Amino acid sequence: MVVVASSGRVAIVGAGVSGLACARRLGDHGVDVAVFDKSRGTGGRSSTHRSGDYAFDSGAQYFSARDPLFFDQVEEWLAAGVAAEWRAEIVRLRAGEMTTGHGSRQRFVGVPGMSAPSRHVALACNVTTGFEVARVEPGRDGVALVGQDGHRECGFDAVVVAAPAPQTAAMLRSSAPGLAAVAERVPFSACLALMVAFEKRLPLGFDGAFVDDSPLSWLARDSSKPGRLGDETWVLHAAPGWSDANFGAEDDAVMRSLRRAFVDATGVAMPEPRYSRLHRWRYALPTEPLHDRCLFDVSTGIGACGDWCAGPRVEGAFLSGIALAERVLPWLSEKATSRAGRS
Repeated sequence: MVVVASSGRVAIVGAGVSGLACARRLGDHGVDVAVFDKSRGTGGRSSTHRSGDYAFDSGAQYFSARDPLFFDQVEEWLAAGVAAEWRAEIVRLRAGEMTTGHGSRQRFVGVPGMSAPSRHVALACNVTTGFEVARVEPGRDGVALVGQDGHRECGFDAVVVAAPAPQTAAMLRSSAPGLAAVAERVPFSACLALMVAFEKRLPLGFDGAFVDDSPLSWLARDSSKPGRLGDETWVLHAAPGWSDANFGAEDDAVMRSLRRAFVDATGVAMPEPRYSRLHRWRYALPTEPLHDRCLFDVSTGIGACGDWCAGPRVEGAFLSGIALAERVLPWLSEKATSRAGRS
């Protein structure tokens, strides 16, 4: 691991786990970092959907820690009270049969929702939300971000794009075509997520289930997670292939199909929900992630990170952001030394 104390100004596009991990690491080493996100909040796919009294983890469901670096981060989140262990009964459902023993791995969740750890990290970062970047433009006065509305944020020494690969490719096609070409080759699948709430607890002896040979790939009793209050809530994730094939279908048709699939998989009738909502994750799962943890173009100071670089997990996104920060830091230091030598 090579980390160099640096100064400089860096823009990060994307306030998900990867972008914020990169921002924090850079900020810890004296870099002036500005984070931009098109959404109203932070977290990316580690998000919490809220509607009235209801809250759902519509994207990432939990995270586990294998790498010591990420385990240290999880320990920090646990100490801060923004994460907790989810001691869930996890099973596998296939053709009406249930197999147990899938809950031995230690799983963690954000508290009171999956967006909590990202919000915690963002407190120490300069984050601007509601700014959708159309493209990145290098220039004489540094690298600029150009918004969809034409607004420009200028004067950055380096830019990090922490977005799904297809969106990264679109932003960097003119400024870093080689990097964009690599990102463009990473395939993504969608995920249709159904969120439902019920008046009474469903009579199921598990909290989460991987589902095989079904329109569904995962279902979870969201209300079983630590820090959740209120009614019985569930999140149902459609399988990648099924999500891709039905992404453009009407909401009602998708919800009916997923509710039927729930009944087929569990053998338990689903009562009429008190609340139901469908969320469409267009770029949910990188099906063939890169082997490299990040990408960085030393000629322009433009880089990219995300779970499509290091594996489709929260831990992968985090490690990708850290890896890119460790590429940017010595690059900034060299640039500062070069400037000093010319002055």
